[in-house]
Amino acid sequence: MEAVQTVSAPSFDTVWALVKEVAENQKETDRQMKETDRQMKETDRQIKETDRQMKETDRQMKETDRQMKETDRKLHEIGKRFGDFTNSFGNVVEYMVAPNLQDKFREFGLDFQMVGKDIKIRDHKNGIKFEIDIFLENNDAAMLVEIKADLAISDINKHMARLEKMRKFADLRGDKRIFLGAVAGISIPEKAKEYALAQGFYLIEPTGEDFCIIPPYNKPKEW
Repeated sequence: MEAVQTVSAPSFDTVWALVKEVAENQKETDRQMKETDRQMKETDRQIKETDRQMKETDRQMKETDRQMKETDRKLHEIGKRFGDFTNSFGNVVEYMVAPNLQDKFREFGLDFQMVGKDIKIRDHKNGIKFEIDIFLENNDAAMLVEIKADLAISDINKHMARLEKMRKFADLRGDKRIFLGAVAGISIPEKAKEYALAQGFYLIEPTGEDFCIIPPYNKPKEW
């Protein structure tokens, strides 16, 4: 007859240790699940934030594009208005300044009987082409007046070149009169003013509702 083997029941300490281990494992599993859930929520938040930032970037790009178009429109408008202003200034000179130039220059011993405005010189045969804002003349002399809203040194140099062309044009036609130069402007920087007077030009500048003529530093230059 075989002997019966008996299995002793695990002790309380063993069972309790096992229960504690299972409990600890469960807690760790719960903790990991919560951390995973937190990470998933954080990932979802980051995705939403990235999407928001992309939408904000797109909005900013559209706003920048709108501002650039608005800036371009304003620059175009400023350019148009400046052109209108320049044209208006030319009209003011034509209707107000030009008729009074004869009396003003008479104070310097220059008696011009005739005044012309917007004179266009075209000599295609000899390659001579230029325009004169105001042309005052008599039998002995003529004055070429250049008018700018903002007079710059470059404008003065161009006017000297214009007078050289006038001299050549006159010589080709046997016109032996002397030619003088004057420049005018609403805004005249001090350097431009000094330069014009040193080059032998008369300077015409506004004084309130009127204008004055300043003679050259030395003898007026003759062409």
